[in-house]
Amino acid sequence: MEQQKKHYFDTKVLGQPSGLFFLFFTEMWERFSFYGMRVLLVQFLTAEILFGNPKGGWGWSPEQAASLYGTYAMLLYLTPVLGGIIADKYIGARNAVITGAIIMTLGQLCLFLSTPIMFFIGLTCLVIGVGFFKPNVPSILSQMFKEHSDKKDSAYTIFYMGVNSGSFFGTMLCGYLAMTEGWSWGFGLAGIFMALGTLQFIFAKPLMGDLGVLKKEEHIDHYEEKKPDTEKRNPFTLVDTILIVIVTLLGLTYAFNDPLSKNGMYDVFAWADNPLMRGQNLFIIITLVLFIYVIFSRILRYERIVRNRMLAVVSLAIFIMFFYVTFDQAPSSLIIIARDHVDRSLTGSGLLTFNIINSLIVLVPLTIISYVLIQLAIATWKHIPITNIILLLCFLLIWVVAVYMLKNEFAKTDSEISVAWFSVLNPFFVITLASSVSKIWESKFNPPAALKYGFGLFFVAIGYLAIWLGSVDLGEGAKISVVFLILTYLFHTLGELFISPVGLSYVSKLVPARMLAFMFGMWYLGIAIAQKIAATLGGQITYVKENYGLDAFFLIFAVIATVAGVLVILLHPMIKRLMHGIK
Repeated sequence: MEQQKKHYFDTKVLGQPSGLFFLFFTEMWERFSFYGMRVLLVQFLTAEILFGNPKGGWGWSPEQAASLYGTYAMLLYLTPVLGGIIADKYIGARNAVITGAIIMTLGQLCLFLSTPIMFFIGLTCLVIGVGFFKPNVPSILSQMFKEHSDKKDSAYTIFYMGVNSGSFFGTMLCGYLAMTEGWSWGFGLAGIFMALGTLQFIFAKPLMGDLGVLKKEEHIDHYEEKKPDTEKRNPFTLVDTILIVIVTLLGLTYAFNDPLSKNGMYDVFAWADNPLMRGQNLFIIITLVLFIYVIFSRILRYERIVRNRMLAVVSLAIFIMFFYVTFDQAPSSLIIIARDHVDRSLTGSGLLTFNIINSLIVLVPLTIISYVLIQLAIATWKHIPITNIILLLCFLLIWVVAVYMLKNEFAKTDSEISVAWFSVLNPFFVITLASSVSKIWESKFNPPAALKYGFGLFFVAIGYLAIWLGSVDLGEGAKISVVFLILTYLFHTLGELFISPVGLSYVSKLVPARMLAFMFGMWYLGIAIAQKIAATLGGQITYVKENYGLDAFFLIFAVIATVAGVLVILLHPMIKRLMHGIK
């Protein structure tokens, strides 16, 4: 075991264990593939039908496309809960990562083929693959630093940069190829990197040793920081079990029925339609009421301190849902906004300035990461030569595509900013701002959780007010200045940095050990519901624009975020009391 540990921990790259950077690149290529596909999904579905033209899409309405995306995003937050359990109990984190990566590679291949049947099979494969992959790479990272807790903060910071680097390059390059060469090129590039990332991980076993391998005498746990167990037990009653089954079945039926019914294919709940609302809306309300009853009826059966702390978790979960409902418009409505309502045209000096800035944004981080790759190859070549060859091939390919993109853009005398380029702004701002925000949490100005949530929601509201300001009093045919959309992404990223890292940490601190799996599942279920609601609201952009004006659409989300921010700050004293001293 000592020799195995020496390989992944004692070989250093820039003062950090080489194994950390290997996981950095593993996560980077998976996120490259995932976000490269995500930025194309709604664009492809809503693009004009052009028979025989590789740039033609399916011609869906924004409502139809957002409905499908919402179901897809919802499932992406549910399957990792199951994937983590399967890895813990049956196959181990390493095998789960390999399984997920292979399934996602097949999914991207299906999307590349772009026929309707292959497209939906591809989305299904991605949902299943992410379920295996997403929870288990962080689990391996946690095992790597199990005996070096003092190094965990910096390790997770570097790992998080890998996530955002993959999102950054995948969104930009897959989006560019899709817009210029055709959709299959964009989906295909995402698939190529997913395949190469899979091979890279498989051939790295000599470096990583037994990390992520399930051992019968050990139980791998994703969530290390556990509170002492309590004596009082609260077993699931027969009523609890029945209600959970009903809620699960109704919720999943709604999730699949929504895109099917909005595309005129089939409506499971058509028989319940009434003058007040559609049948599926009636049933989802019933489902939510039952879900709330199950949660609170269980919590109220616990002893006082445990009950109060779990109520604090539920309170934070409600506001994390408000955050995702307003923040996560980027893959749906903001894509439509950028495509149809933002002035993306560039000429003359404006085009030259943009190309220079864009070149720096692409080449500077790519150069830095390439340098890290070379250092990793030098440190680990004798242990994992095949993995290093695959990594070098990946970066050679990414350099080729990046240079191809920049060369083509510099050759143009007039151009439009790619719709996908705006989605690059979030990971770019995360990479540039994350360290500065984290310094606040390490200082005396570190605010409590409720205030972090409040400030984060206010930043989201300010982002919508920025683009609202740009859309007010636009004349017929006029478009929003690109500056306002950039400001929206900037403020939304600040909101994300205030909220996103906080939630799971508080769940692990507040919930008893035996309840962690259940409450993490509930937490991700809340985010999954928020993803579906976000996409449903985003799909109403055409309706709101035609009936109330485009500016009203932005104002709705600004108001939701502001009201939620005010409420969570006002509830801070109550939430603090419910935590019983947990900070």
